[in-house]
Amino acid sequence: MALVEGLIRTEEDGSLSFGNHVLAEKAKKEDFEHGGDLYKVKTYATMTKLEKNGMFAYESVPGTSVNHFKEDENGVTFTVEGAEDAQLTIGLEDETEYEVTVAGEHIGKMKTNLGGKLSISVELADAGEVPVTIRK
Repeated sequence: MALVEGLIRTEEDGSLSFGNHVLAEKAKKEDFEHGGDLYKVKTYATMTKLEKNGMFAYESVPGTSVNHFKEDENGVTFTVEGAEDAQLTIGLEDETEYEVTVAGEHIGKMKTNLGGKLSISVELADAGEVPVTIRK
């Protein structure tokens, strides 16, 4: 199990890990500096949310633990773990098409909405860490 101690941390490879899907009560950490940006995470068993510089970056229902979250101009990659299947919403570029791969399986092209949000369902129950790649 890859729970994130301290709710959010920078990994040796420069990526970000955050969230704790086994917490019974809501916990948050604000003003976490990473790569010149400020992050805020709120997490517990029913929801995990990440904000970057006050803007939406990630949300899951129910809560998840996210490891090695890397974002660049072409999209994001990360691994996600949770106690049950989850709906993930990722903040990306407005009205842009992305190729989405979950657990090594290409699930197709998806387009973000006007606000830049892309939502996917991920089967997490008894799956351990599931890799997710979202690329232009």
